[in-house]
Amino acid sequence: MRAGFVGLGAMGQHMARNLHKSGQLTAVWNRTPAKAQALAAETDTHFSPQLEDLASRCEAIVICVSADADVREIVERLVALLPQRTLVIDCSTVSANTARHAAQLLKTRDIDFLDAPVSGGVEGARDGTLAIMVGGEASAFERALPVLRAMGRTVTHLGPSGAGQAAKATNQIKCAGIIQAVAEAMAFARAEGLPLDQLIDTLGKGAGSSWYFVNRAPNMVRGTYPAGFRVKLHEKDLNICRDMAARHGVQLPVIEMTLLHYRRLIEQGFGDEDISSLFRLKAKLFENPTAEPRPPSR
Repeated sequence: MRAGFVGLGAMGQHMARNLHKSGQLTAVWNRTPAKAQALAAETDTHFSPQLEDLASRCEAIVICVSADADVREIVERLVALLPQRTLVIDCSTVSANTARHAAQLLKTRDIDFLDAPVSGGVEGARDGTLAIMVGGEASAFERALPVLRAMGRTVTHLGPSGAGQAAKATNQIKCAGIIQAVAEAMAFARAEGLPLDQLIDTLGKGAGSSWYFVNRAPNMVRGTYPAGFRVKLHEKDLNICRDMAARHGVQLPVIEMTLLHYRRLIEQGFGDEDISSLFRLKAKLFENPTAEPRPPSR
């Protein structure tokens, strides 16, 4: 399938490379043209200076951008450009309502739309091992499988438009709770004077392990937090999750606590670091205890 790629950020550039490896990448476009030009040169594919050019060359278009407004803008531009039966696959993390709006708009031109957010971090995008959660028509999902399988290892159709984004919101709540637990546990372990590298190796094989523990606890040991999943982006995602929960009349403690902590990190200038930088706040709990420890009551 001739596929175009829109959005060549930390995730998108790797996903586009994997499409190239599968022989499907035809053209690339990015708001910052230099990124698209560089990837086009690297992969010997077409650099599209305008969306119109990309639209004319592709049977499928993959979108991977940062925010709801970006997805809406791109879809609203594409709807007038794409021929019928083109497939639009949005791998961004946005609200389920944005996904449904995009699907309805494109359907007026007989264009298929899938919301297909991904999980697995930069490593998963690079290695083609992403988990991809898909919402949309079953027939469109079947057509999209060659593209999706070039980028991910686990590709699941979860229901109608919006279902992929609802699944991703579920994932983002889990990520918040896990990174909270990992950062807190590692701060505790450091305060106890444990050998942290050995601890990670051992606990990484235990019942309390997780992808975040194995892959992000080493950041906490080194005190460096290269952006795999930026604090600012997870904050954006959790605000989406908060709004979705509010429609059920619910406020979720993990979301609220993590958003509070992310606001503090952003205020301190760490918003572009990986979310494992939450360790900065957890470590300070042990450096500045609020009170002398008391013996347990009997």
